[in-house]
Amino acid sequence: MNAKLTGAQPPAASAAQGGRRRLIMPHPIAELGREHPELERELMAQLGPDCVFMMGDNPALPQMPEQPRLLDFFNLRFTAFTRNHLLQSARLALKSGLDEKIVLACLLHDIANGALIRTDHGYWGAQLIEPYVSEEISWAVRYHQALRFFPDESVGYGYPEAYREFFGPEYQPSAYVRHAYEEARKHRWYMTARLITLNDAYAFDPDVVVDPQEFTDVIGRHFRQPAAGLGFDNSPVAHMWRTMIWPNNLL
Repeated sequence: MNAKLTGAQPPAASAAQGGRRRLIMPHPIAELGREHPELERELMAQLGPDCVFMMGDNPALPQMPEQPRLLDFFNLRFTAFTRNHLLQSARLALKSGLDEKIVLACLLHDIANGALIRTDHGYWGAQLIEPYVSEEISWAVRYHQALRFFPDESVGYGYPEAYREFFGPEYQPSAYVRHAYEEARKHRWYMTARLITLNDAYAFDPDVVVDPQEFTDVIGRHFRQPAAGLGFDNSPVAHMWRTMIWPNNLL
C-alpha cells in the first residue's frame, strides 16, 4: 500500500525511532576521495533490534519550526562561520548605501555553504533562492562564484590573497569557471554580481557580530517567504531546504 504524500512535517514521536540507537550515514559526496571505502558496510553491520539509521530530527541540532522562514535557517542551521560571513557581507553593502537588492544578494550569496554543499556553491545557492527572489538576485548569486577569481580594478576588486593560501599560488580556475566569467562580463547584471564579490572579500572579521534581525525589513521586501514554510511549499527546490532541516536522514 502506497503511503499518502504530504507536504507536512512528520509528527514528533515521544521517543525518536522507538528510543533505539541511531546511526548517521554520511552523504556519499562527502566521502568520495576519502580513505574509508567500506564505511557503508561497517555501519550496516551494526544494525539490529536496538540500532537503526537516523530519520527525522537529530537531537544534536536545534529543532526547526513547523513553517521555517529564512532567518530560521540562519539561526538554527547555518554554520557560525558562514552565517557571520553572510551577515557581515550584507552589512557592508548596507553601510555602503547600495540598493537593497544588492544587500539581499550579499546576504544570500554563500547560502549553500551554510548547511548544504560547498562545491559549485553559487549554482546551488541560486537554485535554493530562485522561487523566492528576483531573477537578478538569483543570477548574481550564481555568477559571483566565477567572478571571485577575476579582478576588476574599476571597482577596486583584486584577486583575494586568501585564495593563494586556500588553493596555492599557481592555481587556475577550471575552464567552465572562466567561461562563466566571460559570459557574466557581458551581461546587463554583471555589476550586481560584481558587487557581491566586492562585499564578500572583506567580510571575514571574527570579532564582528551582526544581528540577523537587522535585515528583517530587507528580507520582507525582497524575499517571498512561502506561507507553508521553506521546504514545505512544493516548490521545485523544497527538497533542498528539507535536506537542511533533516541533514542526517538516511534517505
